[in-house]
Order: sequence, then structure tokens, then C-alpha cells
Amino acid sequence: MGLILQNITVSGKIICTTEGAGIATPPGPTVVVPVASFTKSTGTGDVPFGVTFTDTSTNTPTSWLWDFGDGINSTDQNPVHTYSVAGTYNVTLTATNSAGSNTSAAQVVVASVMVVAGGVWTCGYNGFGQLGDGTIANKSSPVQVGSLTNWKQVAGGLLHTAAVKTDGSLWTFGDNRFSQLGDGTVTNKSSPIQVGSLTNWAQVAGGYFHSAAVKTDGSLWTFGYNYYGQLGDGTTTNKSSPVRIGTLTNWSQIACASHHTAAVKTDGSLWTFGDNANGQLGDGTITNKSSPVQVGTLTNWAQVAAGVIHTAAVKTDGSLWTFGRNNIGQLGDGTTTNKSSPVQVGSLTNWAQVACGYLHTAAVKTDGSLWTFGYNIFGHLGDGTTADKSSPVQVGSLTNWKQVAGGQYHTAAVKTDGSLWTFGRNNSGQLGDGTTTNKSSPVQVGSLTNWAQVAGGYWHTAALR
Repeated sequence: MGLILQNITVSGKIICTTEGAGIATPPGPTVVVPVASFTKSTGTGDVPFGVTFTDTSTNTPTSWLWDFGDGINSTDQNPVHTYSVAGTYNVTLTATNSAGSNTSAAQVVVASVMVVAGGVWTCGYNGFGQLGDGTIANKSSPVQVGSLTNWKQVAGGLLHTAAVKTDGSLWTFGDNRFSQLGDGTVTNKSSPIQVGSLTNWAQVAGGYFHSAAVKTDGSLWTFGYNYYGQLGDGTTTNKSSPVRIGTLTNWSQIACASHHTAAVKTDGSLWTFGDNANGQLGDGTITNKSSPVQVGTLTNWAQVAAGVIHTAAVKTDGSLWTFGRNNIGQLGDGTTTNKSSPVQVGSLTNWAQVACGYLHTAAVKTDGSLWTFGYNIFGHLGDGTTADKSSPVQVGSLTNWKQVAGGQYHTAAVKTDGSLWTFGRNNSGQLGDGTTTNKSSPVQVGSLTNWAQVAGGYWHTAALR
């Protein structure tokens, strides 16, 4: 039998087909090349700077390729990216479907950390002079360190404090039994003393009995207690003056814990050294290291923070990772199992900044919300309870938090309006609210709104305004 031609009417059109070949599929809708476009949460900011990108492309793209301009790409439709190095970045989105591709571009400007000249103010325990006001008397409200207003960054150690001035000079005060003040002595200081005479210091961090600092040339220096190798100079010998770690000049940011140190390089790699009994160095072992060891091989780390025996870090893609001791859920992964390699906290990629306390962790998201997890017996998670949390819990519902810091059992944070808030243990007045009563929810420190940065010590707090 020969082929039989059939006329089939589909939507008013006659389609000719053959009986043996089957009925032809009606034509589908025409696929049009996408028109790529996107929005971003903001165009400028200071490092570490998190940006939320939202795809607004038309004509139904099925895949997306983002180039953030810093060597990092993403195939997510609506990614969050954190920039760790200052610069102007040309961001492109290529939207694709079966008809073809189209690209859109926009610019993101990332400034170096804003230099806000101000006074240093401290409160809390002062038995070693760590408040820097020339006394050893506790203070339950902020007291100014001297009368100068040319400080640009402050850090808290266990019982000492360190700060950098706008002229690049480095100053320390408080406990100095292990030379953590870096002035070549073991004598405590109740007022700031300059570390050497150089004026090229960029950032400083304080641990239990050691300190670390990065210079403007990108070199890394440490001093103080070194029993666990936390100075990173390949020895376990204490140093009473700054010693340089290697010869590299690509160190970007530093954090100190009780007896370990963590640092991010300008290439985005993460390095640690010192005590590793609980895996807090993140290198997959529990062996101490007296020289820097890289955490994995990735080069997309943006910022790091160190607790007593755990470490937390944010990647450039906005994901949050933790490792080390986890006995009370301070790693935030929903367990109480130690981790010797980084584990992601949830799956979100909108984290902007992280801080560590003694056994707790706090972090700010790119939307300005504040989250905490870990030990909470003194209410230092700020959620109105004293129950421990092994996963992040939001502190209230506000989305105007800018920066957070952790003390032993207290937490301090600055809002975008410049107000300063604290919560947790207050036995020595470290919350700065004029009392010695613990608080399980944030309480404002005074009524001023010109606070720029805050740091936490063991039982004291230091802030810049």
C-alpha cells in the first residue's frame, strides 16, 4: 500500500503529513535570545564587602554565568559575593538559553577599610590596666583612653588591648606577663605604650597572651607567648618585641585566639598556626604548628575570626565555615562534634562578617541581620534565652547591624546608625551599660550614635568613636 497523505488542522493551519511517519508535532513557542540584566544590593562599600546580585534578565534564560571581576565566577541565578580586596570591579552576567546568549555589565567599587579617626573607649575588668585609663579600677560605663582622637582600629586580647593610630603607629596596654604588649618588657601598662617607633602598622589582633599585626607593606609580625607556636616563627620561644613571620608581603587580615593564630592573604588563601589539639587550625590534623600552614588549597577566603579553640571564616561567595572544638555547638553545624577541617554553616551564601567569643560565634549577614550560636549560659547569644544553640539563631528581627565582636561570655555590636549594643555576662561591667547585671538581649551603651568599631576582650570591651 502506498503512502496516504493526510491534512490535519492545528490552530487554523493545515499540516501535511503521512500515515506511516506519524503526525507532526505542532510548532512550540518561539525561543528568543535573553536580554541580560541584573541589580545589586549596593554599588560601593568597605572591605570585606558583601554584594547581593539579583538576575532581572528577560526572555527566560536557563543558565547564568557571573564574573565578579576578581577572578571568581558563579552559575547561581542570584548569587551573593564578598569582596576582600579594595578595587573597582567590572561585574558581568551572561544569560543563556537555547536561542543564544547575552551579556550585561555593571561596576562595583570596593574601598579599603574606612579610616574613621576617633577616640578609644573601654569598659569592664581593669585588673591589669587593660582599659588604658591609667588605673586598675573596673569601669561599668565607657571611659576614654587618654584624650586623643586619632585612633583607627582597636583589638582586645585576654587581659590586654592593642590599637593602631591613623599615623600608622601601634600601641598596647594591659597585661604584659608574657610580653604580649611587644615593648621589650614584661611589665604591665595601664596607659598606652608605643610598640617600637615605626608608623606603618595597618591592623592588629590580640590573643590570650600574644598579639599579631599586619603592616601596610603586607608583612606579618607577632609577639608574646609562644609555647604552642602561635607566633608562627618556627619556634616555641616567647618574643618580647615583634618578630616577622617569613618574608612574604601578601598578608591581608589577622585574627588571634587563645593559643592559635589565623590569617588571610591577599590571594584569598587561609593560613593558621599554633595550638591544634581540637583541630582549630583546620588542616585536617590535631598537631600543633609553629609555622603557617594553609587551610586546604582554596583561594576564596575573605575574612577570618578566632575563638579560644575554634575558628570561623567567610568566603568570597558569602558562605560561612567553621572548624575546631564544637563541644557546645560553637561551629554552628547542628552538631557537637569537633571538626579538624572546615565545615559549612548551613547552605546560605549571604554572610558578610564573623566574630568568635570563648565558646560562641556571631555573624552579620549581608542583609544586616545578626546571628549567633554556641554556648549561652550568660545570654551572650542575645536571643533572650540562656539555652545553648548548635545552629545559628537570629538576634531579634532588625536588619541594621554593621559589625560584631565577641568577648569571653559577652558580645558587642555596632549598628549602621552608629549605636553600640552589648549582651551577655556583665560581672565586671563589660557591657558598658552602667550596671553589672547580665543581659540576654541587646542593650544600648549610652545614647550616642557615633561608634565606628568594637572589639571584645575576656571581661572587657573596647570601642572606637
